[in-house]
Amino acid sequence: MTSWPRLRASEWILVSFFAYVAIVSHWFPARPNLHHQPVIILAVVIALFLVLARLQHGGAAAAVSACRDFVPILVTLVAFREMEYFLPHRFDHHFENIWITWDRTLLDSWHFRTAIEKLGPTLPLFLEFCYLLVYALPFYCVGVLYGQGRRSGVDHFLMVYLTGTLVAYGLFPFFPSQPPRLVFPNLDSPGIDTVLRQMNLAILRTATIHVGVFPSAHVSSAFSAAWGMFLILPRKKVFGWTSLLYAVSVSIATIYGRYHYAADVLAGFAVSLGAGSLAILLQRFRISSEIPGALRQVRAPAN
Repeated sequence: MTSWPRLRASEWILVSFFAYVAIVSHWFPARPNLHHQPVIILAVVIALFLVLARLQHGGAAAAVSACRDFVPILVTLVAFREMEYFLPHRFDHHFENIWITWDRTLLDSWHFRTAIEKLGPTLPLFLEFCYLLVYALPFYCVGVLYGQGRRSGVDHFLMVYLTGTLVAYGLFPFFPSQPPRLVFPNLDSPGIDTVLRQMNLAILRTATIHVGVFPSAHVSSAFSAAWGMFLILPRKKVFGWTSLLYAVSVSIATIYGRYHYAADVLAGFAVSLGAGSLAILLQRFRISSEIPGALRQVRAPAN
């Protein structure tokens, strides 16, 4: 009898997300681009994961297993693009008019922008570079786990990373909004322009979605990656702390570059705390499962 192929935990998280989107899509009848796409995407994703799981039992098991370490990251980009189907007829800018008042206080009254530009283009260039690399972050983290001999922890890392990323995506339809650089183009713009900023803006003009900016998935995914690195490499915290510093830099970059409101950043960080809680639960579960085995070894009689 042929056994049913088993999906990994990270794959189940993605399947659950696409199922969630297919369900909630019925609550948004006024979105002109939204039809039956979520159901079709859900079916394709399930089929993809089942095929990969089945192929892993074939002659190319090792190659397919390694492929499954990276496919969830690519499928996350599909989840990101799927949110564009929830684009509303128009934006009333209700949320943005509230959020911009907090940004004005941070950037002007508290001199946040002036502090960043105090040393010239160095810090703005660094922040734009951090923003540019966000989508490469999970590939980097998985590569580090491979290099550190912790490939067995990739699925647990992806569970944490995907949770923080997909929860943010899942909230976009409920908070239709546009970034401050579009709604308030002549307000609080960076005083220093850089080639990397122009590159980021070009990417955003051609490759991003426009349904919403709250919460910031850039921020939630970056912090979630940091929590995941702390989870999988607890004895090499340099990777966790480096990722955490990077996440803070991305948060600053999104506000300074007017890619997001400060409210988006705070909400994105809050979402990542949920992913961080998952990391803590996974860590405790791993420790509790290791203790009985260690006790059995201690109690085993010597030969």
